[in-house]
Amino acid sequence: MSKPKVAVIGTGGTIASQGLHPLDVQDYASSGRPILDAAALVAGVPELARVADVFAVPFTAIPSTAIGWSDWRALLAKIVELEAAHPDLAGVVIAHGTATLEETAYFLSLTLPTDLPVVVTGAQRPFTGLSSDGPMNLVAAVRVAADPQARGLGVLVVLNDEIQAAREVTKTSTGRMQTFRSPDVGVLGHVDADRNTFWRRPTRVLPPADRFDILGLETPPRVDVLYSVAGGDGVAVHAFLAAGARGLVGAALAPGFLTPAERAAMGEAIAQGCTVVLSSRAGSGRTFPTKRYGEEGFINADNLNPQKARILLMLALTRTRDRAEIAALFDAA
Repeated sequence: MSKPKVAVIGTGGTIASQGLHPLDVQDYASSGRPILDAAALVAGVPELARVADVFAVPFTAIPSTAIGWSDWRALLAKIVELEAAHPDLAGVVIAHGTATLEETAYFLSLTLPTDLPVVVTGAQRPFTGLSSDGPMNLVAAVRVAADPQARGLGVLVVLNDEIQAAREVTKTSTGRMQTFRSPDVGVLGHVDADRNTFWRRPTRVLPPADRFDILGLETPPRVDVLYSVAGGDGVAVHAFLAAGARGLVGAALAPGFLTPAERAAMGEAIAQGCTVVLSSRAGSGRTFPTKRYGEEGFINADNLNPQKARILLMLALTRTRDRAEIAALFDAA
């Protein structure tokens, strides 16, 4: 029996990084050694051949702190191209740095015009590190991408033997193996030695026909994030507006409130036509509607964290400026 075909796109990050020695698992970015490309990464994990017919796809190899809109758009185009070129493709794995992994995964989940399984994975220790988690994470991601059960679940994130939804998962620790968590809802399933087990399906997955078509868009609408703090004066809001922000996300004080000065500054932004969404800096939980904020034109992010609320607002603004339509998207995506 032939094995499922899975493409592995390497974007760089810790999973493909090399330290000076096996115990160099913290400052490896200073090693001077090159980040492995996709071909070298796949070749370095020969066990992949036991679970799928894997082929490497060339892409840029950079730290995930350097990834942004142009890279997301190129990844999107690459996956569309791969599906068209390989009708028998079972799925795609993206090896990615963990710093912005959740943002890349959520962006793709909102823009991929297909239900082809796409799995994003990474590592907390470099490829050369003693007991690196990268090789096993890569094998697990390939197993999930090859699994028909993964189709239609949106983009998935697989690390530490856990399967999580792109919308729900976030990085919660700088260095621990169990860093990726879905705070309000938990994992979708697990990758065990004998099989993949899916316990539930995510409900916030846009149908492919409703996803955002941005392949022709060179530059997205500017959306910035204001981190709310005790005594915050909102001065940054005016700087964001001066820089051309069309949308703002408040990483607000839980359960979703701003300081008086921040609220006033955000209100001025709304009056100038800027769309403002309130998320929370708490790390979990919804920002819920209130009469006073609603009357002033604020939109709630539901339980999206600020970095993901920024992505959804950025994409929403490519389609509409209508407040009700954008609020509906935050309830659906």
